[in-house]
Amino acid sequence: MRKLVLLGMVLLGLMGGCAADKSQELFETAQFEEKQNNKEHARKLYQEIVDKYPDSPVAKQAEARLAAIKPD
Repeated sequence: MRKLVLLGMVLLGLMGGCAADKSQELFETAQFEEKQNNKEHARKLYQEIVDKYPDSPVAKQAEARLAAIKPD
């Protein structure tokens, strides 16, 4: 249930705001997924940040996390 609430909040946040806000929200969700040991989903979210928001403040952090997380 908690995941659904978090996902809903993220989706609502993605509908508005600037790219930096969206990339930050994606990054926070990816971190959450990583902590939940959902590495593949975390990797997808980090990759989305790198692809869609390469100039965002968290893009370099996302690249670093991609390098650190081993694919399943």
